[in-house]
Amino acid sequence: MVKSERNVLTDVLIHAVLVLFCIVTLLPVVHVFSVSFSDPIAIHQSSIMLVPKDITLSAYQYIFSTPALVRAFLITVTITVVGTFLNLVFTITAAFALSKRNLPGLKIFMILIIVVMNFNAGIIPGYLNIKNLGLLNSIWAMIIPGLVSAFNLILMRNFFMDLPEEIEESSKMDGCNEFTFIWKILIPLSLPAIATIGLFYGVAHWNEFFKGVFYITDSRKWPLQVLLKVIVFDGNFTNLAGADTEQMKVEPANVQAAAIIFATLPIVLVYPFLQRHFVKGIVMGAVKG
Repeated sequence: MVKSERNVLTDVLIHAVLVLFCIVTLLPVVHVFSVSFSDPIAIHQSSIMLVPKDITLSAYQYIFSTPALVRAFLITVTITVVGTFLNLVFTITAAFALSKRNLPGLKIFMILIIVVMNFNAGIIPGYLNIKNLGLLNSIWAMIIPGLVSAFNLILMRNFFMDLPEEIEESSKMDGCNEFTFIWKILIPLSLPAIATIGLFYGVAHWNEFFKGVFYITDSRKWPLQVLLKVIVFDGNFTNLAGADTEQMKVEPANVQAAAIIFATLPIVLVYPFLQRHFVKGIVMGAVKG
């Protein structure tokens, strides 16, 4: 069927807007990437750089020569891996229980979950709670608060409710207990939803900044995003304790750009492997209320 001129114009407009958004989104990334690989002299000569000039790896040599950045990276990786694993364990088990229509007090539980989606205790009570638990300056202060996201819990619960009840009934007839059913049947069937909420949790842990500022006062235990803030926004390199920037022939702008790329690249590399599950998990988990 031939499209009308109006439909063609609409498609052109939509594509033009999408291209514009892509350009606006990618330009800063390309600029930072180019600055991280460019010679300091070339950086001073150009305010906007889309192609690396006089390519050099000195900025990356500098950041890898500093133990602080590598240590912060390992701390953030630990928080992301351990935190995401625990998030998934607690979210899956809680969602499985809430997916049972005969669960006593189900409506009360759901009301409480919806309430905490919109309201929280606030920064000061949260800090006092972490302090009284003795979790300050610990990676657990970055993991335990928000161990289960109400939004992800509801998404997972709705996904489980979409699965036929006959699957669980037949598995019990074959001798499966509930833990065996979750591990061997429910999780393999729910991989799209698990990948989706796992991506949500993982990105949240990797990008977590405020908890690091509030709960981690020891600079040796800072996660990557807090150290990145000190380097990029404060321009403070004292915590890096590495080679001098003048000896390495790098500009602060070089180091800042390289640190941004260093902090961003892992998530960029992981995201494509989970993207194919993303839309399916969101749609299937958002059908039932």
